[in-house]
Amino acid sequence: MIRIISGTAKGRRLQAPKTLPVRPTTDRAKEALFNILQHQFDFVESSALDLFSGTGNISYEFSSRGIPHVVAVEQHKKCIGFIEKTREALAFTITVVQQDVLRYLDQAQGTYNIIFADPPYQWKNEAYHELIEKALNHLAPEGYFILEHEKQISFDTHNQRIDVRSYGNSVFSFFTK
Repeated sequence: MIRIISGTAKGRRLQAPKTLPVRPTTDRAKEALFNILQHQFDFVESSALDLFSGTGNISYEFSSRGIPHVVAVEQHKKCIGFIEKTREALAFTITVVQQDVLRYLDQAQGTYNIIFADPPYQWKNEAYHELIEKALNHLAPEGYFILEHEKQISFDTHNQRIDVRSYGNSVFSFFTK
C-alpha cells in the first residue's frame, strides 16, 4: 500500500500490484526525507528526477507537493504501466521514461534541483559510484542527489556526500556539487 503523505493528494492510498518487482520506500522514511527537503527547497520552483521509480511512490509525493517538473525513470514495463495509470488517475504531470537509469543519465539534457535514486538492493556495488557521478552531472547548483541504499553500503569517503540519515533498513545518503 502506498500512501501520499502531503500536498494536493494527501492521504490518498494506492494499491500497487503484488507482482511488481519493487520495495517501496516506507512511509516513515519518506516522511522524514520530505521533512528535510521541504526546508531546503521551494517545491513550486523546483524540478525532480526519480530514478528506479518502481511504483512511482516518490514521484507522486513530489507532484502532490507542487513540483511542476517531475521525471520518473524505470526500466520494468509493468512498473511503467502502473505509474502511467496512477499519474492519470491523480492528474499529475509526471513525465514517465522506460529506460535503464544509467543509459538515461548518459542521454539526458538539463539539470534537476532534486534527484532521488532507489536502486534494487541486489544492485552491484561498483555501479553505485557510476550512478553518483552521472547523477551529479545533472544536478542543479545547490541541488541534492539522494541515494537510498542498504546499511552495509557506505559512502563515508565520497567527498560530495554531505549527510546520511538512517530510518530502519533505509539509509539516505545526500550528495551535492
